[in-house]
Amino acid sequence: MFIAHAVVAALLALAATGSAFMTFTKNPQVVGSMTKAGVPEGMLPLLATAKAAGALGPLAGLLVAPLGVAAAVGLVLYFAGAAVAHLRVKDYEPAPAAVLTLIAAAALVLRTTSA
Repeated sequence: MFIAHAVVAALLALAATGSAFMTFTKNPQVVGSMTKAGVPEGMLPLLATAKAAGALGPLAGLLVAPLGVAAAVGLVLYFAGAAVAHLRVKDYEPAPAAVLTLIAAAALVLRTTSA
């Protein structure tokens, strides 16, 4: 079970790092998506920092279980909130946020069930 957790944690860290990088560099697709969801452009650095910090957590959680649980919970809440924000403004393209929510939830379940 630990190997499955390590694989999912690495996938989550990679996905969150990519998302943070695209937000930091103001990728037009990411900025457009966040603008559609009603996120002010001034919030992008803060959100990118949150994603970058969240990317480190699952990997650190391989050594310190409570840290991995906290990071996974934070990322589940972050990406679920992003999906809800898109749906709230009738932007029915929340797939990236929904997929990242599911990956973070899988990491959370695997972290809490692995030794």
